[in-house]
Order: sequence, then structure tokens, then C-alpha cells
Amino acid sequence: MQEPFAAGTSFFHRLDGRAKLVAAVLYSVVVAVIVDFLALAVALVFSAMLVAAARLDAGRLVRRLVVVNVFVAFLWLFLPWSVAGEVVAQWGPIAVTREGVLLALRLTLRCNAIVCACIALLGTSRIVDLAHGLRGLRVPEKLVVVLFFCVRYIDVIHAEHRRLLEAMKVRGFRPRTNLHTYRTYANLVGMLLVRSHDRAARIYEAMLCRGFDGRFRNLGEGRLRRRDVAIAAGIVVFALLLGGLEWMAIAR
Repeated sequence: MQEPFAAGTSFFHRLDGRAKLVAAVLYSVVVAVIVDFLALAVALVFSAMLVAAARLDAGRLVRRLVVVNVFVAFLWLFLPWSVAGEVVAQWGPIAVTREGVLLALRLTLRCNAIVCACIALLGTSRIVDLAHGLRGLRVPEKLVVVLFFCVRYIDVIHAEHRRLLEAMKVRGFRPRTNLHTYRTYANLVGMLLVRSHDRAARIYEAMLCRGFDGRFRNLGEGRLRRRDVAIAAGIVVFALLLGGLEWMAIAR
């Protein structure tokens, strides 16, 4: 994978993977369950501050957020008129409700806050560093290995898919809405599965020849420093404060 945000000099890039994972998971869980608009707005501002502190490439960040918000836009197309509640506008049979609009707005704030925080925390680490972080958190070794290989070889399978498509085009294939096109795409998927299986077998045999025993060794220092704990604790404490804002809103 390209890992476009993993290279950098900010303190988030030097933060231990275990601290990042704990902070990102707890913060995301809290933001995912709160519904108060003030708490969600504060969470979005805090996530933007994390992104600014990570000193990420603005262009790449905007492209990522555009992709995410394309899916959010579909929620705005359906939720305002599909949720029952107080009608605020109506065009023929389509009635826009206040509850639908508020729900779409909550989801927009929540989604962008979580994505920005995860990019700042997890996107600034390499996949291998996060895998070692999971090991340090006592996640089962087999799950860590499966996750690492899944992420690592998505790009390999994509490259194989691109080569097969190019070979089909060289042979004159042009997609159309007919049985031949459907059959060709079915053969493409089958060949992709076969080639992926063959490559996985070769890679596994090569790893066994090099002494792989199902575990990844970390050649780095892998030491959790006080600064790592302090930053992660600060993010967790802020998440708890967001939970407090949510509780106060419910109490009112």
C-alpha cells in the first residue's frame, strides 16, 4: 500500500503504535455514540486540530475527505425525506422532516470527525508498525498476521487485476451489455482468484524457506515512552469529556 501520510516529522509520526491504536479506538467509539450537536462540533474541531498537528499533505487529505463525503452526500439524498417526524418542507409526495435533516447532519459531523482523527493517528504509521502495535496490545498473533497480509497484498491483487484487464483489451475486448461481456468478467474473476491462490502459495513457501514460523519480529526498539502514554491519555481524557457533554445534554 502507498501509505501516503506515513512519512513525516510530526510527533504523531513518532508516536508508538500501541498508543495510537488505543487512542483512536476509544475516541472513535465515543464520537460514534454521541448525538449532541455541541459535542459533535467540538469533536470535529478537535479532530481538525489533530490533523493540523500531524502536518499532513493538504491535497491528499482533501481528496480523502472528498471520497468519504461522497458517501455522506447519499445520506443527504435519502434521510431528510425517509425519516418520520415534523415536516419542514414538501414537494409533492416528498416531505422533508426536521428529524431527517438533523440525523443527516449528525452523521456528517460524526463521520468527518472520526475519519480526520483516524487519519491523524493511524494514517501517520506504517502498516507494519500498526501490526506490531496490535501485538503489543496482546491481540492474537494469527489475527495480526491475517490483517497484515490482507492489507499488504490488496495492492498486489489489484496489480494482477490491472494486468488481466490490459491483456483483455489488447485482445480486442470491449465491455458491452451482453452475455459475452458477463461471461468474460466471470472468467476474469475466476482467473484472479486462481492467480492469487497460486501467488499466495509461492509466497508462503518462500517464507517457510526463510524460517517464518507465524510470527513477525520487530527489529525496532518497540518501547512505550512516557510521551506516548501522555498523548494517548490526553486524547482519551478529551473523549471522556465529550461523553460528559453528551451526558449533560441528556440530563437537560
